[in-house]
Amino acid sequence: MHIIRNIEINSVNKQEKLPDFSNDFPYIASRAELDRYVGGFVPWHWHRAIELFYMKSGEIEYCTPKEKMVFPAGSGGMVNSNVLHMTRSKRKDENNIQFLHIFDPSFIAGEQGNLIEQKYIIPIIMAPQLELIALYPDNPVQAEVLERIQKAFRLSKTEFGYEIRLREALSDIWLSLFGVSQAMMDKKGGYDKRNDKIKSMMIYVHEHYADKIPISDLAAAAFLSERECFRVFRDCLHMSPIEYMRSYRLQMACQMLAKGDEPITYISHACGLGSSSYFGKLFREYAGCTPIQYRMKWRNSDI
Repeated sequence: MHIIRNIEINSVNKQEKLPDFSNDFPYIASRAELDRYVGGFVPWHWHRAIELFYMKSGEIEYCTPKEKMVFPAGSGGMVNSNVLHMTRSKRKDENNIQFLHIFDPSFIAGEQGNLIEQKYIIPIIMAPQLELIALYPDNPVQAEVLERIQKAFRLSKTEFGYEIRLREALSDIWLSLFGVSQAMMDKKGGYDKRNDKIKSMMIYVHEHYADKIPISDLAAAAFLSERECFRVFRDCLHMSPIEYMRSYRLQMACQMLAKGDEPITYISHACGLGSSSYFGKLFREYAGCTPIQYRMKWRNSDI
């Protein structure tokens, strides 16, 4: 199981980078330690892979453009394919540990276009009203699904037939989710085009964060006016485009501090954050420590 304490963006498709995620076996099991993330939260991101999770301890909040849900220890759920989402710790007084099955829909669907994909996979991943499915232990049906999610983590990679047993376990969970989500699927809901717009602008920031980004250029990346740009960021990410750009630049600065030895002045300019003094002020507000302290803390950690 991979231990995850930060998030990185794939330079090619601009989605979350998933370690050891391969085409011949598109699955990873992860243990996310949310208290070790800068600020105690996972920033806005998306990925084609399904995110099936169980809360081992603590309490977190999932946010999507449409809703917020709180998941205490013992609960779990599913984030659908390509859904924009972020998570943050709700309680700072205990460890927030989350176990995740992350897998491409093809892992259980098989060959693209086949009957299994058409009948069982597409109806869920293409349902706009199913951004997030919540599972709580006080509901007997949902509790059974949660038990199956936990049981799948206990499969051993060294056991003969592991890959087939895992696919069987996830397929069984998927069928259960079909029943759990039926009421939500019956509700009318159309695809929100703002999802494409906000992702286009996020990608533009990811590609140009080192440079000065005028709002006009950011809006043009999604064929919007500046006013519409501000509205889409507020509606989808609940922050302004300026706040998002600053947050993303600071995330990139954290990665450079943790992985390299570049001077602070170099990092501040490379991330589009101006002078080292201004960068230091912003970084303390964001991470609760100075850039040097963050670098030393990361180097001294047990990662």
